[in-house]
Amino acid sequence: MHADDLQYYQHVRAEIEPLLPAKATRILEIGCGAGQTLAWLKKRYPGATTFGIDQVSDLKDELVRNVDQVLMHDLDEPLPDIGQFDLVLALDVLEHLRWPERVLQSLENMMDENATLIVSLPNVSHVSVSLPLLFKRQFQYADFGILDRTHVRFFVETSAVELLNKGNFQVVGGLLNGLNGPKSRLLDNVTFGVLRPWLARQFIMKAHRTAGRPRQDKVVWKRGAR
Repeated sequence: MHADDLQYYQHVRAEIEPLLPAKATRILEIGCGAGQTLAWLKKRYPGATTFGIDQVSDLKDELVRNVDQVLMHDLDEPLPDIGQFDLVLALDVLEHLRWPERVLQSLENMMDENATLIVSLPNVSHVSVSLPLLFKRQFQYADFGILDRTHVRFFVETSAVELLNKGNFQVVGGLLNGLNGPKSRLLDNVTFGVLRPWLARQFIMKAHRTAGRPRQDKVVWKRGAR
């Protein structure tokens, strides 16, 4: 694997911290890359057991060093029964899958009654996508980012929440990530947050499982740390 590709999979997603529960004993991350986020969470919850699922075989050696239990698995295939968890992460992975609703329904069955699910999804209405599309009629895929050529699903805030609802989860909190660049922060401040949905690069959602399709309350989106 190229060094730049490896670095992409080694990123620690510390921006999820405001959404984390006070306690966690069994933590699962699907699409966990090299397991750096799980290693960070292990420090936050020292007694917890971490479990990582990924499908990139080149990452296995590093993943085994960072995570207590590892499973290499094609995420487009049904998830095996690996027990129950009280914290589950799906960070920038569902947009790569053909049937993310099915994955969420599988995760629901692996979660304790009061478990927390944290999901992040890229925002296709971000100005880096919407402005070239509007003014230049350009829509160009890239190796990474919002228009990653391996994305098969695209989301704005309403469809991101709806995806979790279809998986029988109620969104109880959300962060708009990617607003702290100098230009984005300035535009966000001078427009009093009106442009925030177009300035956020990611929607990060905290959700709880429900008995069937939830009645979704309005999500209060807060400005993320990044």
